[in-house]
Amino acid sequence: MSVSEHFAQIDREKVAEADRQLHPGMDRRTQRTRQALHHALIELTLTKNYDEISVAEITDAANVGRSTFYAHFTDKDDLLRSGIGYLRGMLIHGADGSKSDDPFAFSSFLTLHLGQQKSLYRAMMRSSAGTIVLDTIRETLCDILRRQLRRTEPSDETTVQFMVGAYLAVVTWWLNRGAKEPAHEIDNAFRSLAGGAIGSRHPVA
Repeated sequence: MSVSEHFAQIDREKVAEADRQLHPGMDRRTQRTRQALHHALIELTLTKNYDEISVAEITDAANVGRSTFYAHFTDKDDLLRSGIGYLRGMLIHGADGSKSDDPFAFSSFLTLHLGQQKSLYRAMMRSSAGTIVLDTIRETLCDILRRQLRRTEPSDETTVQFMVGAYLAVVTWWLNRGAKEPAHEIDNAFRSLAGGAIGSRHPVA
């Protein structure tokens, strides 16, 4: 798949909406500038190692001045975290808006999203961007799972950490192999194993 085809799969409106929610009152010109920088970083990451990308390359690709870049972001890692923010926002919004008691409601959306963007995520995992991406996803999923579990039982941090770790291990394995299996199969397998683990918990004498 070409860079342009991958780029087309990323919903620009979702990124823009997340920025508006995180920065209320932001004018449209600023939104367009930030969006251009986000997309420039994505395009460059698909063709070049993230660690080798410079701020100058990002601003050139976005047709934005370096002073403008630094008016919004401290460095490219800050830009990356901001770009991942839309995914965090959609996951939290979807979980909070769900009337289901399913603690793993995040899995279907996130697994499908990771599968659709497998080349981008695999490119990021080969660089320091991988730590930023995984840390953001891990923190978000822990927040979601804590809230979901409180709906049915007292929050158990050991369970939260175990389940999120298990999910990330499964999808990382899947992505590293090229996401050969359909996303719904990975989602169903995780749900079955995770649900069984929660259901079988009991105090150890």
